[in-house]
Amino acid sequence: MKIDQFNFAGKKAIVRVDFNVPLDENGNVTDDTRIRGALPTLKKILADGGSVIMMSHMGKPKGKVNPKFSLSQIVKNVSDSLGVEVKFAPDCANADKEAAELKAGEALLLENLRFYPEEEGKPVGIDKEDPKYDEAKKEMKERQKAFAKKLASYADCYVMDAFGTAHRKHASTAVIDEYFDKDHKMLGYLMEKEVKAVDNVLGNIKRPFTAIMGGSKVSTKIGIIENLLGKVDNLILCGGMTYTFAKAQGGKIGNSICEDDKLDVALDVIKKAKENNVNLVLGTDCIAADAFANDANTQVCPSNDIPEGWEGLDAGPETRKAFADAIRGAKTILWNGPAGVFEFDNFIGGSKAIADAIAEATANGAFSLIGGGDSVACINKFGMADKVSYISTGGGALLEAIEGKVLPGVEAIEK
Repeated sequence: MKIDQFNFAGKKAIVRVDFNVPLDENGNVTDDTRIRGALPTLKKILADGGSVIMMSHMGKPKGKVNPKFSLSQIVKNVSDSLGVEVKFAPDCANADKEAAELKAGEALLLENLRFYPEEEGKPVGIDKEDPKYDEAKKEMKERQKAFAKKLASYADCYVMDAFGTAHRKHASTAVIDEYFDKDHKMLGYLMEKEVKAVDNVLGNIKRPFTAIMGGSKVSTKIGIIENLLGKVDNLILCGGMTYTFAKAQGGKIGNSICEDDKLDVALDVIKKAKENNVNLVLGTDCIAADAFANDANTQVCPSNDIPEGWEGLDAGPETRKAFADAIRGAKTILWNGPAGVFEFDNFIGGSKAIADAIAEATANGAFSLIGGGDSVACINKFGMADKVSYISTGGGALLEAIEGKVLPGVEAIEK
C-alpha cells in the first residue's frame, strides 16, 4: 500500500519515526532535522482525519529506563513542529488507555521503545558463549513478538517512516508488520524519499560518480568501500582512516588515530582500486595538532610524515584541493563522514572544502546525497542544506542500502 492511496479518516495510525535527536546537557534539542523529516507523513494522517501514535527510540538505554533518554524531553519540540498538542504515554508497552482515548486529529508520543529489551530482541545478561544462549535467544524472540503485538494493538494501520533504523530487525521496524495485512501497512513519505534517493545513486548513476567516505575507522566502512569500488569513478577516503592508509604504506603518523589490525585491509583497498580503474584520492597533507583540542598548536605536514607527539586532525591545503577537483566534475556524489574533527571549529576546513565543492557540482546539475549523522551535521553547521540534492536521515541504514543489503524495515512492508 502507498501512503498517498490510503485514507486515514477515522483510523489510528502507529508510525515508527526516528526521533533520536541530539540533546544538550539540559535536554534541549540541538538539531531537529529528524523531527522535521517526519512531518509530511504525520501531517497527511492528521489532515485525512486520522489520529497518530508516534513511536521511536533515543540513545542506547540498553533495555532499561533511563531519564536521560526519555522522549518526554522532546514533546514540546514535536508539538511545535507538528502544530498539534502532542500527548505523551510514559510507558510504551502500557499505553492502551492513551491510545484508546485518541480522537481524530490528535497525536500521541510513546516513551522510548528501547527502555524494553524486547525492542532490539537481544538476550540480556548472557554471553553468546553460554550454553544456554540459544535458548535465551529463542525466548527473547517470543517476547519480542509479544511486544510488537502489543504496539500493533494500539492502531488500525502501521506506517514505517524511520529510515535511520530500517536496517535493524527490531520489534517496531520489522516484527510489528506481521500484525497488519498488506493493505494496512506502508512506507511513510520520508522512507519513500530515502529509498528513491538510494536508487538515484546506485540504480541511476550519472557519471562521473564520486563517493566521499570519511570517519575515524576503516573497519566500520570496509563493506561499503569494497562495494563502491565496483561502482564509482572517484573514491575519496578521508578523516581518521587517512592515517591507517598512510601507515600501511610505510608512513610515519605520529600520534594519529590508526587501526593497526587493518593495515592489510588498507593495502587491499588500494590494490582493488587500481584493478577497478578507480581514482582513489587519499590525503597527502594534513593539519596536525600537538593535542586533541580546538586550541592546540598546529602545523601543516605530509600525511605520511607526522612528527612524534603530533596527530592529524584535518585535511591539509593540498588535500583539500585534490578532494575538490575530484568532486567538481562529478554528476553523482555520495558523502558519508567528515574530513576532520569538525566538532572543533579550527579543524573544519577539510569538511568545508568538501561541502563547497559538492554545492558547486550540485549547482551544475549533479545529484548529491549526504548521509550519516556527522556529514549531515557538517552541512547544517555550514548552512548549506539547501545547496545539495538530498540529505538522508539514516546513517547505518544508508550505508547498508548502498552496500547492497536488503533493509528489514523496507522488506517488512513490501513482503
